[in-house]
Amino acid sequence: MDIQKVGVMGCGLMGSGIAEVCARSGYDVVVREINSDLLGKGIEMIEASTETAVRKGKGTEEDRKVTLSHIKGTTNMNDFNKCDLVIEAISEDIDEKRKVFSALDEICPPHAILASNTSSLSIIDLAAVTKRPENVIGLHFFRPAPVMKLLELVRTIATSDEVIETARKFGQSIGKVTATCRDTPGFIVNRLLVPYLLIAIRALETGLASKEDIDQAVTLGLNYPMGPFVLADFIGLDILYNTSMGIYEELRDPVYFPPVLLKKMVVAGHMGRKTGQGFYKYSK
Repeated sequence: MDIQKVGVMGCGLMGSGIAEVCARSGYDVVVREINSDLLGKGIEMIEASTETAVRKGKGTEEDRKVTLSHIKGTTNMNDFNKCDLVIEAISEDIDEKRKVFSALDEICPPHAILASNTSSLSIIDLAAVTKRPENVIGLHFFRPAPVMKLLELVRTIATSDEVIETARKFGQSIGKVTATCRDTPGFIVNRLLVPYLLIAIRALETGLASKEDIDQAVTLGLNYPMGPFVLADFIGLDILYNTSMGIYEELRDPVYFPPVLLKKMVVAGHMGRKTGQGFYKYSK
Protein backbone atom coordinates (compact mmCIF):
# COMPACT_ATOMS: atom_id res chain seq x y z
CA MET A 1 0.00 0.00 0.00
CA ASP A 2 1.38 3.40 -0.99
CA ILE A 3 0.67 6.32 1.34
CA GLN A 4 0.69 9.70 -0.35
CA LYS A 5 -1.90 11.81 1.47
CA VAL A 6 -2.23 11.87 5.25
CA GLY A 7 -5.11 13.15 7.35
CA VAL A 8 -4.73 14.27 10.97
CA MET A 9 -7.86 14.51 13.11
CA GLY A 10 -7.16 17.16 15.73
CA CYS A 11 -4.68 20.04 15.68
CA GLY A 12 -3.82 20.39 19.35
CA LEU A 13 -0.43 19.74 20.94
CA MET A 14 -0.11 16.25 19.44
CA GLY A 15 -2.07 16.69 16.21
CA SER A 16 -0.16 19.80 15.16
CA GLY A 17 3.15 18.04 15.79
CA ILE A 18 2.09 14.96 13.83
CA ALA A 19 0.93 17.12 10.92
CA GLU A 20 4.26 18.95 10.93
CA VAL A 21 6.30 15.72 10.97
CA CYS A 22 4.36 14.26 8.04
CA ALA A 23 4.49 17.47 5.98
CA ARG A 24 8.20 17.89 6.69
CA SER A 25 8.73 14.43 5.16
CA GLY A 26 6.95 15.42 1.95
CA TYR A 27 3.44 14.08 2.57
CA ASP A 28 0.42 16.17 1.67
CA VAL A 29 -1.44 16.64 4.95
CA VAL A 30 -5.04 17.57 5.76
CA VAL A 31 -5.45 18.54 9.41
CA ARG A 32 -8.92 19.05 10.84
CA GLU A 33 -10.27 20.81 13.93
CA ILE A 34 -13.85 21.25 15.10
CA ASN A 35 -13.89 25.03 14.59
CA SER A 36 -11.83 27.75 12.93
CA ASP A 37 -10.57 29.17 16.23
CA LEU A 38 -8.98 25.89 17.35
CA LEU A 39 -7.70 25.27 13.83
CA GLY A 40 -6.05 28.69 13.76
CA LYS A 41 -4.33 28.03 17.09
CA GLY A 42 -3.10 24.68 15.80
CA ILE A 43 -1.67 26.16 12.61
CA GLU A 44 0.03 28.84 14.72
CA MET A 45 1.71 26.08 16.74
CA ILE A 46 3.00 24.49 13.54
CA GLU A 47 4.30 27.84 12.31
CA ALA A 48 6.02 28.52 15.63
CA SER A 49 7.55 25.05 15.74
CA THR A 50 8.95 25.33 12.22
CA GLU A 51 10.35 28.78 13.04
CA THR A 52 12.11 27.31 16.06
CA ALA A 53 13.60 24.56 13.91
CA VAL A 54 15.05 27.15 11.53
CA ARG A 55 16.40 29.24 14.42
CA LYS A 56 18.13 26.15 15.86
CA GLY A 57 19.70 25.30 12.51
CA LYS A 58 17.58 22.17 11.96
CA GLY A 59 16.31 23.40 8.62
CA THR A 60 16.30 26.40 6.31
CA GLU A 61 13.61 29.00 5.72
CA GLU A 62 13.00 27.37 2.35
CA ASP A 63 12.50 23.99 4.06
CA ARG A 64 9.99 25.66 6.38
CA LYS A 65 8.03 27.14 3.48
CA VAL A 66 7.91 23.77 1.71
CA THR A 67 6.67 22.06 4.89
CA LEU A 68 3.88 24.60 5.40
CA SER A 69 2.87 24.34 1.74
CA HIS A 70 2.08 20.64 2.29
CA ILE A 71 -0.43 21.39 5.07
CA LYS A 72 -4.10 22.17 4.52
CA GLY A 73 -6.27 23.06 7.48
CA THR A 74 -9.99 22.33 7.49
CA THR A 75 -13.04 22.10 9.72
CA ASN A 76 -14.77 19.71 7.30
CA MET A 77 -14.19 16.01 7.96
CA ASN A 78 -15.21 15.20 4.40
CA ASP A 79 -11.83 16.59 3.30
CA PHE A 80 -10.35 13.26 4.44
CA ASN A 81 -12.07 11.55 1.49
CA LYS A 82 -8.84 11.15 -0.50
CA CYS A 83 -6.48 10.28 2.35
CA ASP A 84 -4.54 7.01 2.39
CA LEU A 85 -3.92 7.28 6.14
CA VAL A 86 -5.83 9.21 8.80
CA ILE A 87 -4.35 9.63 12.28
CA GLU A 88 -6.81 10.53 15.04
CA ALA A 89 -5.30 12.79 17.72
CA ILE A 90 -8.24 14.10 19.76
CA SER A 91 -8.74 14.00 23.53
CA GLU A 92 -8.56 10.67 25.41
CA ASP A 93 -12.29 9.96 25.39
CA ILE A 94 -13.19 6.53 24.04
CA ASP A 95 -16.76 7.51 23.13
CA GLU A 96 -15.61 10.55 21.15
CA LYS A 97 -12.92 8.52 19.42
CA ARG A 98 -15.45 5.85 18.45
CA LYS A 99 -17.65 8.54 16.88
CA VAL A 100 -14.66 9.78 14.89
CA PHE A 101 -13.72 6.30 13.65
CA SER A 102 -17.29 5.55 12.65
CA ALA A 103 -17.42 8.78 10.63
CA LEU A 104 -13.99 8.22 9.05
CA ASP A 105 -15.04 4.73 8.00
CA GLU A 106 -17.83 6.24 5.92
CA ILE A 107 -15.73 9.09 4.48
CA CYS A 108 -12.33 7.56 3.72
CA PRO A 109 -11.62 5.36 0.68
CA PRO A 110 -11.81 1.59 1.31
CA HIS A 111 -8.04 1.12 1.21
CA ALA A 112 -7.33 3.85 3.78
CA ILE A 113 -5.67 3.00 7.10
CA LEU A 114 -7.34 4.48 10.18
CA ALA A 115 -4.97 5.05 13.09
CA SER A 116 -5.24 6.40 16.63
CA ASN A 117 -2.59 8.30 18.55
CA THR A 118 -4.12 7.24 21.87
CA SER A 119 -1.60 6.62 24.62
CA SER A 120 -3.54 3.92 26.45
CA LEU A 121 -7.05 3.23 25.09
CA SER A 122 -8.01 0.00 23.33
CA ILE A 123 -7.50 0.10 19.56
CA ILE A 124 -9.84 -2.83 18.93
CA ASP A 125 -12.65 -0.86 20.58
CA LEU A 126 -12.16 1.74 17.85
CA ALA A 127 -11.78 -0.82 15.08
CA ALA A 128 -15.06 -2.48 16.13
CA VAL A 129 -17.14 0.51 14.96
CA THR A 130 -15.70 0.29 11.43
CA LYS A 131 -16.19 -2.07 8.51
CA ARG A 132 -12.40 -2.32 8.09
CA PRO A 133 -10.97 -3.60 11.40
CA GLU A 134 -8.04 -5.11 9.52
CA ASN A 135 -7.06 -1.55 8.49
CA VAL A 136 -7.12 -0.06 11.99
CA ILE A 137 -3.92 0.40 13.98
CA GLY A 138 -2.45 2.43 16.81
CA LEU A 139 0.25 4.95 15.87
CA HIS A 140 1.42 6.37 19.17
CA PHE A 141 3.66 9.41 18.72
CA PHE A 142 5.47 11.01 21.64
CA ARG A 143 5.50 14.67 22.56
CA PRO A 144 6.95 16.75 21.04
CA ALA A 145 6.25 14.76 17.88
CA PRO A 146 8.73 16.72 15.69
CA VAL A 147 11.54 15.82 18.11
CA MET A 148 10.84 12.43 19.73
CA LYS A 149 12.13 9.54 17.63
CA LEU A 150 9.91 6.69 18.81
CA LEU A 151 6.66 5.60 17.15
CA GLU A 152 4.75 2.74 18.77
CA LEU A 153 2.84 0.55 16.30
CA VAL A 154 -0.09 -1.03 18.12
CA ARG A 155 -1.49 -4.18 16.55
CA THR A 156 -4.94 -5.52 17.36
CA ILE A 157 -6.04 -9.11 16.87
CA ALA A 158 -7.65 -7.95 13.60
CA THR A 159 -4.87 -5.75 12.12
CA SER A 160 -3.48 -7.22 8.91
CA ASP A 161 0.20 -7.98 8.25
CA GLU A 162 0.09 -5.61 5.27
CA VAL A 163 -1.08 -2.71 7.42
CA ILE A 164 1.66 -3.37 10.00
CA GLU A 165 4.30 -3.39 7.26
CA THR A 166 2.88 -0.24 5.66
CA ALA A 167 2.87 1.50 9.06
CA ARG A 168 6.45 0.44 9.71
CA LYS A 169 7.62 1.86 6.37
CA PHE A 170 5.59 5.03 6.96
CA GLY A 171 7.25 5.47 10.35
CA GLN A 172 10.69 5.12 8.80
CA SER A 173 9.78 7.58 6.05
CA ILE A 174 9.02 10.30 8.62
CA GLY A 175 12.25 9.67 10.51
CA LYS A 176 10.88 7.55 13.35
CA VAL A 177 12.14 4.37 14.94
CA THR A 178 9.22 1.97 15.32
CA ALA A 179 8.43 -0.51 18.08
CA THR A 180 5.53 -2.93 17.55
CA CYS A 181 3.38 -4.16 20.42
CA ARG A 182 0.07 -5.85 21.13
CA ASP A 183 -3.11 -3.89 21.82
CA THR A 184 -2.78 -3.91 25.61
CA PRO A 185 -3.37 -1.05 28.10
CA GLY A 186 -0.54 1.48 28.03
CA PHE A 187 1.30 -0.32 25.21
CA ILE A 188 5.07 -0.41 25.95
CA VAL A 189 6.17 3.00 27.18
CA ASN A 190 3.21 4.02 29.34
CA ARG A 191 2.91 0.51 30.76
CA LEU A 192 6.37 1.08 32.24
CA LEU A 193 6.38 4.86 32.71
CA VAL A 194 3.10 5.36 34.58
CA PRO A 195 3.97 3.22 37.63
CA TYR A 196 7.32 5.04 37.94
CA LEU A 197 5.64 8.46 37.97
CA LEU A 198 2.88 7.37 40.34
CA ILE A 199 5.39 5.84 42.76
CA ALA A 200 7.27 9.15 42.78
CA ILE A 201 4.06 11.06 43.53
CA ARG A 202 3.20 8.63 46.35
CA ALA A 203 6.70 9.10 47.75
CA LEU A 204 6.13 12.86 47.84
CA GLU A 205 2.64 12.38 49.25
CA THR A 206 3.93 10.26 52.17
CA GLY A 207 6.80 12.63 52.95
CA LEU A 208 9.75 10.50 51.80
CA ALA A 209 11.51 13.58 50.43
CA SER A 210 10.81 16.88 48.70
CA LYS A 211 10.00 16.95 44.99
CA GLU A 212 13.28 18.77 44.38
CA ASP A 213 15.33 16.10 46.15
CA ILE A 214 13.48 13.26 44.41
CA ASP A 215 14.05 14.88 41.01
CA GLN A 216 17.72 15.49 41.81
CA ALA A 217 18.22 11.93 43.07
CA VAL A 218 16.75 10.49 39.87
CA THR A 219 18.67 12.75 37.49
CA LEU A 220 22.03 12.28 39.25
CA GLY A 221 21.58 8.78 40.64
CA LEU A 222 19.89 7.14 37.66
CA ASN A 223 21.28 9.48 34.98
CA TYR A 224 17.77 10.24 33.70
CA PRO A 225 17.49 13.47 31.66
CA MET A 226 14.80 14.82 33.99
CA GLY A 227 13.18 13.90 37.28
CA PRO A 228 9.67 12.43 37.61
CA PHE A 229 8.00 15.70 38.67
CA VAL A 230 9.53 17.75 35.87
CA LEU A 231 8.49 15.01 33.44
CA ALA A 232 4.95 14.77 34.86
CA ASP A 233 4.53 18.54 34.50
CA PHE A 234 5.77 18.33 30.91
CA ILE A 235 3.38 15.50 30.03
CA GLY A 236 0.43 17.21 31.71
CA LEU A 237 -1.00 16.02 35.02
CA ASP A 238 -4.47 15.62 33.51
CA ILE A 239 -3.02 13.39 30.79
CA LEU A 240 -1.10 11.36 33.37
CA TYR A 241 -4.25 10.98 35.49
CA ASN A 242 -6.44 9.92 32.55
CA THR A 243 -3.80 7.52 31.23
CA SER A 244 -3.29 5.86 34.59
CA MET A 245 -7.03 5.53 35.16
CA GLY A 246 -7.48 4.07 31.68
CA ILE A 247 -4.86 1.40 32.33
CA TYR A 248 -6.20 0.70 35.83
CA GLU A 249 -9.77 0.23 34.57
CA GLU A 250 -8.53 -2.42 32.14
CA LEU A 251 -6.02 -4.27 34.36
CA ARG A 252 -7.33 -3.54 37.88
CA ASP A 253 -3.71 -3.50 39.02
CA PRO A 254 -3.45 -1.05 41.98
CA VAL A 255 -0.02 0.14 40.87
CA TYR A 256 -1.81 2.13 38.14
CA PHE A 257 -4.39 3.75 40.43
CA PRO A 258 -3.71 7.52 40.64
CA PRO A 259 -2.61 8.90 44.04
CA VAL A 260 -5.00 11.29 45.79
CA LEU A 261 -2.49 14.13 45.38
CA LEU A 262 -2.52 13.77 41.59
CA LYS A 263 -6.31 13.85 41.45
CA LYS A 264 -6.48 16.94 43.69
CA MET A 265 -3.97 18.79 41.52
CA VAL A 266 -5.97 18.03 38.38
CA VAL A 267 -9.22 19.15 40.04
CA ALA A 268 -7.46 22.39 41.09
CA GLY A 269 -6.44 23.04 37.48
CA HIS A 270 -2.72 22.54 38.19
CA MET A 271 -2.00 20.58 35.01
CA GLY A 272 1.72 21.31 34.65
CA ARG A 273 3.67 23.45 32.23
CA LYS A 274 0.69 24.15 29.97
CA THR A 275 -1.21 25.91 32.78
CA GLY A 276 1.82 27.50 34.45
CA GLN A 277 1.38 25.44 37.61
CA GLY A 278 1.97 21.80 38.37
CA PHE A 279 4.44 20.37 40.82
CA TYR A 280 6.47 23.43 39.88
CA LYS A 281 5.51 26.94 38.78
CA TYR A 282 6.27 28.12 35.24
CA SER A 283 6.34 31.60 33.75
CA LYS A 284 4.30 32.24 30.61
